[in-house]
Amino acid sequence: MSKMGTNMNVAVMTFRLYAPWVHSLKEKRMIVKSLVSRMQNQFHISAAEIDEQDIHQVIVIGTAAVVPHSAMADHLMDELSAFVEANTDAEIVEETREIR
Repeated sequence: MSKMGTNMNVAVMTFRLYAPWVHSLKEKRMIVKSLVSRMQNQFHISAAEIDEQDIHQVIVIGTAAVVPHSAMADHLMDELSAFVEANTDAEIVEETREIR
């Protein structure tokens, strides 16, 4: 079996958002579903709500994408950050980035 190129990175991001106007889990789910769907369609990434599912005003979304090199990972994460900022009224309270 021949060894193919193994240069592969995974860009992992977590967004913690605060949405003070959300007053029900149903309302929160609609916001999360919309944002996650748009992120997946725009960037072809994996994305999901990963924490704080029972707290109305806190949204935690995790994303992951396989990329060929770290420069592309950095670029993708910059674009994701700008996308989230532009596509929700929620405040980004925390953003973590990791390249694995």
